[in-house]
Amino acid sequence: MVFWEGYVSDETMGTFFPIVIYWLYAGFYQLLPPLDKYRLHTSKEEEEKNLVPLAMVVKGVLLQQLVQAIVALVLFWLTSTADASGVTVQPSIPFQIVQIIIAMLVMDTWQYFVHRYMHLNKFLYRHIHSQHHRLVVPYAIGALYNHPLEGLLLDTLGGAISFLVSGMTARTAVIFFCFAVVKTVDDHCGLWLPGNIFHIFFKNNTAYHDIHHQLQGTKYNYSQPFFSIWDRLLGTHMPYNLVKRPEGGYEARIKKD
Repeated sequence: MVFWEGYVSDETMGTFFPIVIYWLYAGFYQLLPPLDKYRLHTSKEEEEKNLVPLAMVVKGVLLQQLVQAIVALVLFWLTSTADASGVTVQPSIPFQIVQIIIAMLVMDTWQYFVHRYMHLNKFLYRHIHSQHHRLVVPYAIGALYNHPLEGLLLDTLGGAISFLVSGMTARTAVIFFCFAVVKTVDDHCGLWLPGNIFHIFFKNNTAYHDIHHQLQGTKYNYSQPFFSIWDRLLGTHMPYNLVKRPEGGYEARIKKD
């Protein structure tokens, strides 16, 4: 029994709830006070280095989410296992956990190799992936700010493949996609907040991804959104030191040998 049962279908929830979660969680970060003592970059750096205004970022994210919603509706419709009464039998909770872990690994694998190729191919980087890197100083609302083609290939198609390979139901997909969205937003929030559970349990976190957005780190730390397995296996892992700035806040610095 879930809170939306009897009100909306699992397929509708799986399509639109991750979008709602994105704006709620990213909006939470956006509405926080400056919190300069926890920032990985100063407010001045964000204003000076970022090459795209907030309004354009919002439009870009909404466009990507529109495409995601259309693909999700079609995908859920094609894979629905509901009986004549509209009921889908859910597997046991341990089995769902295994499905979610499989989906996490599949998504990480897909996104690592597509993301890396978009950096290594000069045409794709210049005309497509560089749009995401116009946010030199990442912030939460810009987590899904991408070129529309990148959004389709990296996030939307990656999510669809993860869903299909894991064999999860639409109801389990609600949990998985909402978790993936929250983790992605957190990785781009630009804040190193004390007690952040993602910083405790994931090496691939806000500072890890911040290194990738730095000029010296663009060929490293491709992994997203969960683990850093592929970076470590294929030699693209860039370790970092988290250093406190005298004026307040933190700085993620590439660790020198």
